Amino acid sequence: MATTAASTDDRYGPSKVVRLPGPLLLESGAALTPVDIAYETYGTLDETGSNAILICHALTGDQYVASQHPLTGKPGWWTRAVGPGKPIDPERHFIICANVIGSCLGSSGPASIDPATGTPWAMRFPVITIGDMVRAQAMLLDHLGVERLAAVIGGSMGGMQALSWPVLFPERVRSSIVIAATARHSAQNIAFHEVGRQAIMADPRWRGGDYYTDGSAPTAGLAVARMAAHITYLSEAGLTEKFGRRLQARPDSPNGAKTFGFDADFQVESYLRHQGISFVERFDANSYLYITRAADYFDLAEDQGGSLALAFAETRARFCIISFDTDWLYPTRESRNIVHALHAAGREASFVELSSPFGHDAFLLDAPEMNRVIDGFLRGGTA
Repeated sequence: MATTAASTDDRYGPSKVVRLPGPLLLESGAALTPVDIAYETYGTLDETGSNAILICHALTGDQYVASQHPLTGKPGWWTRAVGPGKPIDPERHFIICANVIGSCLGSSGPASIDPATGTPWAMRFPVITIGDMVRAQAMLLDHLGVERLAAVIGGSMGGMQALSWPVLFPERVRSSIVIAATARHSAQNIAFHEVGRQAIMADPRWRGGDYYTDGSAPTAGLAVARMAAHITYLSEAGLTEKFGRRLQARPDSPNGAKTFGFDADFQVESYLRHQGISFVERFDANSYLYITRAADYFDLAEDQGGSLALAFAETRARFCIISFDTDWLYPTRESRNIVHALHAAGREASFVELSSPFGHDAFLLDAPEMNRVIDGFLRGGTA
């Protein structure tokens, strides 16, 4: 029997963690039981059950899509798009956002307690995939009494989930909005993730993943992993405009000066170090290993002999695909491949490439054009 507990209160309502008995059968052949899923909801499910929207978060995101984060105190990660008067509006929609399994913000992951041992799973936690994340979300929707989604929406790794939902559950999804995403991870994507994983595992404090008991986590390795990944989320033009080759100001040198050492001389170095240090305050190193591996395994056409059109053959949803012109992590050509495959499968799909200086992270930043596209699509129009 499922149990639900409320945790931190926020502007829109309590965060929740539900324990589902499972088992959740994983693509690896393993079974996960029980299954904890941390989630938040905004708005109310209407009498016909037709206004539910599932938002899927990106790699290191969480369920706090429009709520204050309990660890950082920062606003939700997509308050620019979610909230009263926004495209995804709790006055019109019943909005659900769940922390993916494998993560560390309340859902089952390597930091969770293994009921068989009474200790954290650590690296004994089974390897998971994007499909496994989606199946866990389906279990949550069953628990919430949501039979069908008006829309599933996600950017980056969330876009992978938004693509997978209509493939795995074609009868449960009416529309899908996929932002800055890809249908499979490329060799370059995998390479960047491997650099991050190796940085974590090379940290002496990683200790094969068994670092939970004494609280001495591999923060140095995780910070480097975040720094490397964060570069891929930006654009060269954006970095140049924001930092250029400007030197870091210091108390004895307000305009900056070279130290002829290896401190953070350049502003961009200081920025990346800040990103790494702040990241380790809210994320678990083992979870980073598991989630990046899930993204690397993602290939929606793999089970269809490499044919993405065949993968979409049974889908019934209408799709909106959005890309950004400065995104070099998942460039526009990846979105075009998805659109071509959807059209080849006879599916309804609209596509737009938006201009932004912010690179891959553009969907998380100020993007009024994206908001207009999302709003129009959800109201029944096209991109």
